[in-house]
Amino acid sequence: MSILIVLLCIVILILLITWGKLNAFLAFLIISLLAGLLLKLPPEKIMSAVQQGMGDTLGSLVSIICLGAMLGKLVAESGAAQKIATVLMGAFGARYLQWALMITGFIIGIPLFYGVGFVLMVPLIFSVVYQYKLPAVYIGLPMLAALSVTHGFLPPHPSPTALVQQFGASMGITLLYGLLIAIPAIIIAGPLFSRVVKNIKSEPLELFRPQAIDKTQLPGSANSFITSLLPVFLLTATTVLNYLLSNNQSAKGVLTLVSEPGLIMLVSVLVAAFTLGTGCGRSMKSVMAIYGEAVKDVGMILLIIAGSGALKQVLTESGVSKEIAAALETWPVHPLVLAWCMAGIIRICVGSATVAGLTTAGIIAPLLAKTSVNANLMVLSVGAGSLLFSHVNDAGFWLFKEYFNLSIKDTLKTWSVMETIVAVTGLVGVMILSYTIG
Repeated sequence: MSILIVLLCIVILILLITWGKLNAFLAFLIISLLAGLLLKLPPEKIMSAVQQGMGDTLGSLVSIICLGAMLGKLVAESGAAQKIATVLMGAFGARYLQWALMITGFIIGIPLFYGVGFVLMVPLIFSVVYQYKLPAVYIGLPMLAALSVTHGFLPPHPSPTALVQQFGASMGITLLYGLLIAIPAIIIAGPLFSRVVKNIKSEPLELFRPQAIDKTQLPGSANSFITSLLPVFLLTATTVLNYLLSNNQSAKGVLTLVSEPGLIMLVSVLVAAFTLGTGCGRSMKSVMAIYGEAVKDVGMILLIIAGSGALKQVLTESGVSKEIAAALETWPVHPLVLAWCMAGIIRICVGSATVAGLTTAGIIAPLLAKTSVNANLMVLSVGAGSLLFSHVNDAGFWLFKEYFNLSIKDTLKTWSVMETIVAVTGLVGVMILSYTIG
């Protein structure tokens, strides 16, 4: 009966967001309270569970997500993203423009949030389309596939970062595994798949003709690449050092501190304030204004994550999480596949990858504790499932349709299929890693 109540609550959550058009944060709060009442949690404990869930979930995430937004905003505003694209396009030449844009999307996608990255990169795609007279969908899909993969798979993006915390995974190891899975996923969903849809006609709207920053005002190439990728370099370096010096007790405390993702993001943001800020002629006041704007951009994302934490805590307090875990254990499906399917179903119903990933985490976390499944791979499996088949209830679907001026049918044939390829390839990569590392 308890499991049926949880399923009912998830259905109502989906209906509130899709049919009722309710904000996801409000929907999570309503369902958390409803679940507490239906699962017969003592009334006085329901609100305390909601508050505890929100606090515990946000506690370790606020700094990482806000600092990540600050770094991404400065990378965009300073022209570092444009510089990276210019350098790569010059290096690859006209023949391999797709690959240049794909790599640009991947590099820029690591510090930039998806919506910001999309709006920033699409004018760049169109500038290439106009200059070289190439099909817009053919040129654009590889870059957008790269942005999508970084959004779903890689920290410090909100959903994978929250999943790392909920599953007790390692940020650095998840990032390393994520990079291994992301590269083939992007290549298959990007340059390879785009050949299939090369003949789909797209006439980008004049409104989106690019207004580029003057080349003389762009930061240097090394500065742009190093600053944008600094969190990746630092996370990778500290993860490797932790592995190499695991038996060195005197270094353990220091390594624990310096490998904290929050500290790594803080260092990256402070470095960027000088390298892309004051070092490029901006005042510190203007850099701080950019950082302030960035925090506003992620406010709602933080609230949605908090709402998912509230629901997770209500399920935990009621004891139904353990019941679900016990029931799922008997299913003849690998836990990684099960998690991917759950995230995929919720994604198709709700549209939001973040909501799909976080809702799945609350259900699957107790099962993870009872199995020997690698927590880092579980993060990636849920992340991959949360990207499955974007369609008319997803904001990304409409962004792509309107910017590329496509029909709904052609958007489904291009964007929706690309997202599905990313999700399926991601699951295949997770399973190969699972059987490889044991």
